[in-house]
Amino acid sequence: MKPSIATITFNPAVDQTVSIPNFQAGAVNRVEWEQSDPGGKGVNVASFLADFGCSITVSGFLGKDNAELFQSFFIQKGIENRFVPIAGKTRVNVKIIDNLQNQVTDVNFPGQSPTPADIAALYQVLDHLATLCDWFVLAGSLPGGLPSSIYGEWVARLKAQGKTVVLDASGESFRQAIPFAPYAIKPNVEELQELCGHRLESEAAIVQTAQDLLGKGIECVVVSMGAQGAIFAEAQEVILARPPKIEVVSTVGAGDAMVSGLIVGKLRGFSLADCARLATAFSMGALSQLGPRLPPQVTIESFMEQVMVNTL
Repeated sequence: MKPSIATITFNPAVDQTVSIPNFQAGAVNRVEWEQSDPGGKGVNVASFLADFGCSITVSGFLGKDNAELFQSFFIQKGIENRFVPIAGKTRVNVKIIDNLQNQVTDVNFPGQSPTPADIAALYQVLDHLATLCDWFVLAGSLPGGLPSSIYGEWVARLKAQGKTVVLDASGESFRQAIPFAPYAIKPNVEELQELCGHRLESEAAIVQTAQDLLGKGIECVVVSMGAQGAIFAEAQEVILARPPKIEVVSTVGAGDAMVSGLIVGKLRGFSLADCARLATAFSMGALSQLGPRLPPQVTIESFMEQVMVNTL
């Protein structure tokens, strides 16, 4: 049997991408084209994993009033939907792409707040998923009504049942989860700086901070650095992966794709260097597409061959 994976997205979003050449704040702007995709970090991770044939279940909170986009997407991708429906609409995140000025503007809305009954219902779903799934990905921001301690609570709860937990979060909820030592984390440089409380001016400083986190019981720390690549750190090895220069179509889900590639690499028993190649190739694939999707597997494999890896 293939290991089953659950991704948990407490605060999903409809990712609306609009193209506005020469976008100007404070002026009338005309949209060239628009695309709406189901989003949120855990939803994106599930989408990428499904593209590679993994057995995926998704959960979290989903607004009843605009759930159809998500439901049809999950059916299309063969993803098991265990989201808890709540009152209202799932939030919309607007990404304005301006190819003339080579810039992207993000407008992110707040999420719907779940009720205590919604939270209790989700806890029941997660406890049930813990009897079915081997890997859990906890990802993204939290809506109002959830305590910052929730990621730490669920890392501990799932680890106690022998589950492998990957955490991709930021801010206070991320900080509070670190002492519970998820299997893997994937902050970007800004999120890592926020966690450690000071600027990281060099790759050496990033590596040292990652190794400090490994000392807290985390087994794998991945730090994404945008076009500069990513650092993959484990107790016995630290790898720097650098992608080739590619044309970026959209940045939606690039970090989530890296998480997905890491998981696929681990499930395939890859070395850390090959996990770094595959995770970086996944991220390159996401950057080459509109919305949370990957190009064909043969393209991902060709990207892997172009990624340069060095042991630090």
